[in-house]
Amino acid sequence: MSDRVAIIGAGHVGAATAYALMLRGLFPEIVLIDAITELAAAEAEDILDANALARPARVFAGSYADAAIARVVILTAGAATQGTASRLSVATQSAAIVASCVTQLIDAGFKGILIVAANPVDLMAWTAFRRSSLPSARVIGTGTLLDTCRLRQAIASQLNVAPASVDGVVLGEHGDSEVALLSSIRIGGLTLEKFAPGIVDGGKLAREVRDAGYKIVTGKGYTSFGIATAAVRICEAIVRDERVVLPVSTLLTGQFGVSDLFLSLPCLVGAGGIEQVLIPEMSEAETAALLNSASIIQKAIVGLAIPNMRHE
Repeated sequence: MSDRVAIIGAGHVGAATAYALMLRGLFPEIVLIDAITELAAAEAEDILDANALARPARVFAGSYADAAIARVVILTAGAATQGTASRLSVATQSAAIVASCVTQLIDAGFKGILIVAANPVDLMAWTAFRRSSLPSARVIGTGTLLDTCRLRQAIASQLNVAPASVDGVVLGEHGDSEVALLSSIRIGGLTLEKFAPGIVDGGKLAREVRDAGYKIVTGKGYTSFGIATAAVRICEAIVRDERVVLPVSTLLTGQFGVSDLFLSLPCLVGAGGIEQVLIPEMSEAETAALLNSASIIQKAIVGLAIPNMRHE
């Protein structure tokens, strides 16, 4: 295993992820893989041009054999949503793409950490896990990390404080049933109501965060920079063994009475991937909403046609 990162899918998200990784200087080698080899080569060359003004790195288009020895692989390949269509609307199409990519990756001998950023991410992380022989700790969905960043940014903007000063989290599905834990939001140890009485409408804020992706897709046709940065943040936690708590999509193994599906909970992320899954304190309403989110994901799993699953 080398200090290499491979990105499967050289579309908008994959290219943005490769570019952000190059700027961050986390890996000396960045490999781009795509079914359209000319696209992967062109994006690699474009990023390599920019790299002349950044930290030295080798950026190139490659194959699954090149990805096999990577420390981290980021899977961005999948079907794109249109306008305000639910992320779940492309689940079947994306699952076929993800299953094919993961099969080729594992067959090439990959044993590192797999980060899944394809939508609907919770279902695609589950698909990737079921198609691989990797331990669940080494299959991570980007989950609600981006939604959490959006929540903190929105609160910070309203209250005129730095986003880093806002402690808040979004859990559950990265999608319409996501759950913003409004009861646990803190600024300097104070609740929203104590810090700024009557200023923030939590329910309205949660809806705006939930719909933020649809707004971007409606305006430009896709999202890329936000989710790319979320994927890079997870890479950073792994490479630096930060053991930082991030809300990412992981395999549930009995938490809240739910098993065998992926959704976001606070996870301790370090060199080995997900080191620990945490269960936060929540109100009864938030717990019920999280269970509803899990139920929606479970029903969607039933509708997926993923042949020849071979997780061991």
